Amino acid sequence: MPLAAVIQMNSTSQVDDNLAIARALLESASRRGAVLAALPENFAIMGKTESDKLAVAEDDQDDCRGGPIQEWLSKTARELNLWIIGGTVPIRAGEKVAAACLTIDAKGQRRARYDKMHLFDVDVRTEDEGRRNERYRESATIVAGHTPVVVDTPLGRVGLAVCYDMRFPELFRHLVKQGAQVLSMPAAFTVPTGQAHWDVLLRARAIENLCYVLAPAQVGIHASGRETYGNALIVDPWGVVIDRVDNQVTGGAGIALAKIDTDAQAHVRETFPALQHRLM
Repeated sequence: MPLAAVIQMNSTSQVDDNLAIARALLESASRRGAVLAALPENFAIMGKTESDKLAVAEDDQDDCRGGPIQEWLSKTARELNLWIIGGTVPIRAGEKVAAACLTIDAKGQRRARYDKMHLFDVDVRTEDEGRRNERYRESATIVAGHTPVVVDTPLGRVGLAVCYDMRFPELFRHLVKQGAQVLSMPAAFTVPTGQAHWDVLLRARAIENLCYVLAPAQVGIHASGRETYGNALIVDPWGVVIDRVDNQVTGGAGIALAKIDTDAQAHVRETFPALQHRLM
């Protein structure tokens, strides 16, 4: 059975530093036997402001030569003989960027691009007196995608999503109709929403679609002062958390690993045929 890894990072505003840390974590995942590793949303940059990503935006090129982040993904995948789901990369889209999740195979070739469809334009309020309310407007710098994407990988067929997407179950029904066996959801969740909803949402998406879920994550305080929730994890099709990066233990960066057993998944889908009972 193939082994999957999800990566947890505390990305900074410095692209080179983030890529060096990501490389070390991917090397560790590869040494431990992973055939595919998923990086978190904004793995290459968590800027001091939302507009910082515009300064490092790259061109869209299928050969991964559109800029240094894409070139790094291709080179790292090739050198480690590892498939990589590249969280999100800022790809130029006019005066804004797309939050593009790139899947790179073990030869360094791009197999898929998915642009985050649901943008995080929300006000996050908290009852914690020690924590400030937070306001996010991703649409100010990001252009939303419109096309769901499923890609064939050594784990099986992987449906791609990013962070806020996980709140919209209709997207995952569409991915499952396209044959998804695994759902990948790189994220940079806020602490209040993470405490309330992270495990619940990820387990729900796994249970209702009888899919594995890969959820790499950002964690800790970043250059902007924003704090992310962490708890990167992998869930099986029955909704069981197989492995998790425990923030209490690691204090930040880390790796969760799990075997992806699509034969056992197929058996569950056959004996508990909820997907066949859908009315829509």
